[in-house]
Amino acid sequence: MKIGIIGATGAVGRQMIDCLDEQAIPVEELRLFASSRSVGRTMKFKQKDVAIEAVSQDRLNGLDAVFGAVSAELAKEYRPLIQKAGALFIDNSSAFRAEEDVPLVIPEINGADAFAHHGVIANPNCSTIVALMAAAPIANISPIEKMIVSTYQAVSGAGIPGLRELHDQIHSIEEGKPVETEAFPAQIAYNCIPFIGSEGTDGYTSEEAKMQNEGRKILHLPELRVTCTCVRVPVFRSHSVSVSLQCKEPVSIEAAEQALRLYPGIRYMKEGYPMPLDTSDQDLVYVGRLREDKVFDGGLALFACGDQIRKGAASNAVQILRVLLSKE
Repeated sequence: MKIGIIGATGAVGRQMIDCLDEQAIPVEELRLFASSRSVGRTMKFKQKDVAIEAVSQDRLNGLDAVFGAVSAELAKEYRPLIQKAGALFIDNSSAFRAEEDVPLVIPEINGADAFAHHGVIANPNCSTIVALMAAAPIANISPIEKMIVSTYQAVSGAGIPGLRELHDQIHSIEEGKPVETEAFPAQIAYNCIPFIGSEGTDGYTSEEAKMQNEGRKILHLPELRVTCTCVRVPVFRSHSVSVSLQCKEPVSIEAAEQALRLYPGIRYMKEGYPMPLDTSDQDLVYVGRLREDKVFDGGLALFACGDQIRKGAASNAVQILRVLLSKE
């Protein structure tokens, strides 16, 4: 296959390069695209140097698939060029997730939806992926009707600038220097910021709305109701989520445990608990702290953690392509 990555120099784009090799995607040619600042530099793929290029119709032509790791605005700008080239566009931004004819896919949950694409497949939001990977095995027993989710999102969710800002702020504080804030709306070092995205008219942020809207589409549960609070925490990598849920019919702890143990892509922890340090730089979503919910009648509560650069973004995107290739 001839594959392109737009946004190859960012945290997710870099991880996509590694994931193509890890998941044994048959890459005949890899073309890497980034902003003009990076053009001319090289990146490694399978021990070979690959030059970074500017996005152009000419260089998109001939590609079989293109991964997007750029903003929603740029994804919308490049979509017509990719479609004209006849390539499949697997996009990591929020640009197309709500479009009715664009599949929104977590392969372990709704991989079959990918085959209904019309040239574009959307990768879900990173915290949505972590939460739904934990909830899906239970939803398979009985459809989920309500969820209350709190997220604890690592700074790498904001890309390389987020990682740099936490690092720099910690050092500034240790050295008694003023703290500079750019990537986040407030100091993130030794702090938590209960606001991610932009604020909607109902008081919920755009990040929080994604959990409800995307969850309905991925789980095929159009009546699913979700309340979500998204919090940025001073953790470098791996998102955590607290989930309380109520199903149509009560699900026992024993049944939920069995479903979680057997579900692909999950490591269920009967002992101990999921934490960012343990889940970083790998693709499993760790699930633990399973217990009866004290608010929802017959409900369950759990805690999950997963690497949002990998399973929450790059690995999931490459998995989507692997699912499509497995049927050829």
